[in-house]
Amino acid sequence: MSDDVTIRFVARQDYAQWLPLWDGYNAFYGRSGPTALAPEITAVTWQRFFDAYEPVHALVAERDGRLLGLTHYLFHRSTTAIEPTCYLQDLFTDAAARVKGVGRALINGVYAQAKLAGSPRVYWQTHETNHTAMQLYDKVAEKPGFVIYRQVF
Repeated sequence: MSDDVTIRFVARQDYAQWLPLWDGYNAFYGRSGPTALAPEITAVTWQRFFDAYEPVHALVAERDGRLLGLTHYLFHRSTTAIEPTCYLQDLFTDAAARVKGVGRALINGVYAQAKLAGSPRVYWQTHETNHTAMQLYDKVAEKPGFVIYRQVF
C-alpha cells in the first residue's frame, strides 16, 4: 500500500462516501434488495459512531479525499479478562482498493485503537467462503479454532 492512504476515525461529513461502502459490505453478505437492512438500522449504526456513550467505533481508509474502506469495531466486557475485549465487526474495502494493503491498514488501525484502550485482544469472524479476505487474515491473526453457533429470532 502506498503511504498516501490515511486511516482515521469516520467524520460526520463522510456519510455520503461511507454509505456506498456500508451497502457494499452488506450486499457481500447477502443483505441487499429484499433482504437489505432496514434503513433505521443503518441510521442508528451511523449515529452510534458519534455517541460517546456507545462502545461502537468506525475507522475509514482515505486517499485524496476519497474513502476506500471502512471498519467498525466495538469494545465489550469478558469473563476471562478485566480489560475490554475488541471485536472487529465489519471490514470492507472498495473493489479497486482490494489486495493493495487497505484492509491490512484498517486492521492495524483497529489494533492500534485496541492497544490504546488497554484491550489484550482483537477478534473477528468471516464467512468460510470469504477466501480472499482469509488470505489476509491468516497473515495478521491466528485462527483459534472456535466454531460459532447462533439462534436468530
